[in-house]
Amino acid sequence: MRLSALAAASCDPDPDIKGITADSRAVREGFLFAALPGTLADGAAYVPQAEKAGAAAILARPGVQTRLPLVADAEPRRRLAEMAARFYPRQPRFIAGVTGTNGKTSTAVFTRALWEMLGENAGFIGTLGAKSTNYERKLIHTTPDPVTLHETLDAMAASGADYLCMEASSHALAQHRADAVRFSAVAFTNITQDHLDYHADFEDYFRAKLKLFVDLAPQSATAVVNLDGEGGERVANAARDRGLRVMTTGAKGETIRLLSITPRPSGLDMRVKASNEEFALSLPLIGAFQAENVLLAAGIVRASGKAAKDVLPLLEKLPGVPGRMQHAADVGGAGAYVDYAHTPDAVETALAAIRPHARGRVIAIIGAGGDRDRAKRPLMGAAASRGADHVIVTDDNPRTEEPAAIRREVMAGCPDAQEIGDRAAAIATGIAMLEDGDVLLIAGKGHETGQIVGKETLPFDDVAVARKAAREAGG
Repeated sequence: MRLSALAAASCDPDPDIKGITADSRAVREGFLFAALPGTLADGAAYVPQAEKAGAAAILARPGVQTRLPLVADAEPRRRLAEMAARFYPRQPRFIAGVTGTNGKTSTAVFTRALWEMLGENAGFIGTLGAKSTNYERKLIHTTPDPVTLHETLDAMAASGADYLCMEASSHALAQHRADAVRFSAVAFTNITQDHLDYHADFEDYFRAKLKLFVDLAPQSATAVVNLDGEGGERVANAARDRGLRVMTTGAKGETIRLLSITPRPSGLDMRVKASNEEFALSLPLIGAFQAENVLLAAGIVRASGKAAKDVLPLLEKLPGVPGRMQHAADVGGAGAYVDYAHTPDAVETALAAIRPHARGRVIAIIGAGGDRDRAKRPLMGAAASRGADHVIVTDDNPRTEEPAAIRREVMAGCPDAQEIGDRAAAIATGIAMLEDGDVLLIAGKGHETGQIVGKETLPFDDVAVARKAAREAGG
């Protein structure tokens, strides 16, 4: 593709561009190198390296010096997304973007599952990677960089995917990673404190989420909002102000309303009203908060043109989501579950949701990640202390911080907790404590299969470790 077509501007000279990258190490002959400003380094410093590697053009802020054709833009991240969308032009015909603090992954997986049960070729992009009926790819970030994202969208569309639900993280929205995605629907789960190591404050974090509704969604899009989630009313109002069609879900919702919910040992019984019809449903999912996620997913599928009578009965067939209140092991009459809860609200929500399923005690294992928002650590400890009968504080991706220091900050919120730094030993201890009717919640890592210590990722899978401990305990 000629640079002028890629940049949508006249260029002289006008080289043929064979690829795009923002990583100077990935530059090949004929590539455009996007020299993006970053928090740790400025891509402009790597322009000479890109030139030496054979780059044909540079995208950067005005003033960057290069001997190559320069596309200068004060917002090079946004421009990169637009260029990536031109280089990889195909996208599934119906794309839903879902944002919020908790529940994005579950909502995306549930949405894809519903579409597939309705006979559609559908996919998701997010924390669990990119997957559709005929395509699968591992991803590093919840919402990938624009080049990877648009390359993936193009490949999914080429594989036959017509429907897609993708997670939109606050980092990605602030950094223009989701720009130029052709959204047909945008959805909101909830908002609670998270990522304040990146965002200036909570309001800045919320504004990043709102960007999906007020900037990226075209006026032809539908906004699907979980009104039971914190911040739902504000998002719904912002979407209406933008002129979007708004659909709402949850106990406060109008499009799909939750009338009642009753936990049972292996799932949830719900009554739901939609299109003036009531549905009695039995979900094979643990945790009342999952009702919010499945109804939001159903709302997204309805926004794609599917009828309530066809969508809602399928909720009873939804599969569980890896690492999201995932059943890991049974020990006698007790159960162990793994969940990705890694914020104060998520820990509190997960424990409150699992409590009705326990006839005995609730035991929680928690930790906090290193090199991340420190303010949430004691809040996570306090949430665990309120929601569990016994708390074990352990390590959870300490990264480059001192693990013991992180544990101390978590335990400031739960001073009576048991401290076991080694995560495998903590899980084994929790499993060994279980008695008939108890429930163990292993929070934090969810689907992850590695423990990040320093700059190294060591193999570690909470589910596998819990199952091994249960076997050794005779479960």
